[in-house]
Amino acid sequence: MPLDKEKQSHYVLTIIAKDSGQPALSSENTIHVVVSDVNDNSPEFSLTPYTFYVTEANEPGTSVFSVKAFDRDENDNALVSYHILRDSSADKLTSFLNINSETGDILALKSFDFETLKTFQFQVVATDSGTPSLSSNVTVNVFILDQNDNAPVILYPVSSNGSAEGVEEIPRNVNAGHLVTKVRAYDADIGYNGWLLFSLQDVTDHSLFGLDRYTGQIRTLRSFTETDEAEHKLVILVKDNGNVSLSATATVLVKVVEPKEAFAASDIKSATKDEEENNVTFYLMITLGSVSTLFLISIIVLIAMQCSKTTDYTSKYLQETNYDGTLCHSIQYRSGDKRYMLVGPRMSIGSTIVPGSHANTLVLPDRRGTSGEVRAF
Repeated sequence: MPLDKEKQSHYVLTIIAKDSGQPALSSENTIHVVVSDVNDNSPEFSLTPYTFYVTEANEPGTSVFSVKAFDRDENDNALVSYHILRDSSADKLTSFLNINSETGDILALKSFDFETLKTFQFQVVATDSGTPSLSSNVTVNVFILDQNDNAPVILYPVSSNGSAEGVEEIPRNVNAGHLVTKVRAYDADIGYNGWLLFSLQDVTDHSLFGLDRYTGQIRTLRSFTETDEAEHKLVILVKDNGNVSLSATATVLVKVVEPKEAFAASDIKSATKDEEENNVTFYLMITLGSVSTLFLISIIVLIAMQCSKTTDYTSKYLQETNYDGTLCHSIQYRSGDKRYMLVGPRMSIGSTIVPGSHANTLVLPDRRGTSGEVRAF
């Protein structure tokens, strides 16, 4: 049976020597056997695989998690060191990780960002110090947890200098419920941290304007009167739903104008929009006109080719002689699906077409004093 130090490292043997005399005499001796260690065990990780959850925006250079492996051998054979297995596919992810070769603590060299990296995986190798050395590896799965690290960003209104300010003009004669404008915002966080709520932080007249806390729509609560001011300033607070909420503000200046002035301002806006739409329509008309022209040209060419094939005239001399020694002359004529052949002496200037024959019968003068022969097929 082979010895295994990891199962039993020490043996006690008692040897007895006895003679055959009468009476028998004997003596004994005890031997202690200690089994020496050889490197026959690879390091073993306490878990396989490892799964860690790390909150984003961690402090760079600090330990975020650790791995641990044990070796059942002794002394140098049980001394374990760690390193991260780096390959071409994981170099970009593991380049910002470092591991303590003695303790297995893993440090992040930069902060994690949930919006750009949500999960990644890598391999850790544990190697003992025996000769020859033995090793084993383990898979580490890392999941980044989102936290509220992004403040809301105002998309509308935005002024020319980049600030969240805008001016809206509305007619004085609008009724209650008229949509003044809509504040639009965006939060880069995910889930509850990205949910936005709108509220009126400051307004000149609370009885005039109302704000939908979920959509950001600003509407009139009542009709305007002659005593209402011509300008109203509204400050809208946009707040996310994180545990420690972040916020942004937008300012809307509402100008109440007479109906004619409001229509003139809206006409300017609509004229700009119509000009853009007209440019698109112009290019579409050019494209359709070009396609239609090419189609008509193709139809005309096909009709001309078809007409050129409807009538076919052929004329040849037959290799037979008349009584007067001249060659007979034949004319082949095709009209539609019918084909005609007129055979007679050589045509002369006096040859005529019989009236009423629809140009299908040709009369030839007979030089022999007899009527020409006409064959029709």
